[in-house]
Amino acid sequence: MIELQLGQKIISRKTHPCGGNVWTVERVGTDIKFLCATCGRVVMLPRSRAEKFIKKTAE
Repeated sequence: MIELQLGQKIISRKTHPCGGNVWTVERVGTDIKFLCATCGRVVMLPRSRAEKFIKKTAE
């Protein structure tokens, strides 16, 4: 299980259609909300899918 905190930057396994792969964690709970750092799109995923979505955490 990955430990996530609000405001933390993560790198996704696949790139977003806008070309970016850096996301900011906006909400943590049963669902996790991510904000694309490139285009501002918001994506909300269940924790099980979010853990597969994350490649690694960024500094």
